[in-house]
Amino acid sequence: MPPEPTARPDLPDPSDRPDPSDRRDPADLRDPGDSLASLVASLGASGAVLADPERTHAFGVALARLLRAGDLVVLTGDLGAGKTTLTQGIGAGLGVRGPVTSPTFVIARVHPSLVGGPALVHVDAYRLGSTLELDDLDLDTSLVDAVTVIEWGAGLVEQLSEDRLEVTLVADADTETRSVTLTGVGQRWT
Repeated sequence: MPPEPTARPDLPDPSDRPDPSDRRDPADLRDPGDSLASLVASLGASGAVLADPERTHAFGVALARLLRAGDLVVLTGDLGAGKTTLTQGIGAGLGVRGPVTSPTFVIARVHPSLVGGPALVHVDAYRLGSTLELDDLDLDTSLVDAVTVIEWGAGLVEQLSEDRLEVTLVADADTETRSVTLTGVGQRWT
């Protein structure tokens, strides 16, 4: 009798992925074959509501299914809006080495893929005061080969790519819900 297979701690747990038959909220709106442009269009200008941090994470997993190397994602939202939670979901969906934590003090972290996909470059631009400081990070060298997610990047990172996905998160402190709005900029997102 062959031994029972054991879980590999270096690979993402497939049970962490959302059930594709569960279509209760925007975290599971699209199948992997759908385009990101379709996801952006389906949410519309008013966006969607994510019920709790777990659904924000699940939305990140769903979003990751549609991202590819070279994609730039710019996250905007107040403290506690769910930017890092969403990025953790993207990291889980991409199958990268983690844990994905806020890079506030180190500014940027690279999470290599464990499944042969693109790496995740996670940047926190909160402490950056200018585009010159951003240039010092040399992010443009990794843009082609990785999915780059930048928290607090609005107004600083637009020159990195003509194509980017802008994600705005707004948290309701009383209910823990987050509203999410996606805005695609450039040919990649239309």
